[in-house]
Amino acid sequence: MCRNIRTLHNFEPPATAEEVHAAAVQFVRKISGTTRPSKANAEAFEQAVREVAVTVTQLLERLVTTAPPKNREMVAARARARAAKRFAKT
Repeated sequence: MCRNIRTLHNFEPPATAEEVHAAAVQFVRKISGTTRPSKANAEAFEQAVREVAVTVTQLLERLVTTAPPKNREMVAARARARAAKRFAKT
């Protein structure tokens, strides 16, 4: 369930609000143990997603690094190559 959370720090261009929200949703899903909350829990679930997204945004703004920013396309290409190798039919 949590496999879709990606590293968001130190990328050029920086993480978007959509990426932060997607990571927050995955995190709350993992913690709550559900992918879709019941109607009774929907508001609590959405509130948790909003709060996690705010916290993640603040964290990303405060983190400091001396490493050069990573290129999103290069990281994605390496991930696709690893997946192709991992799941290749032999």
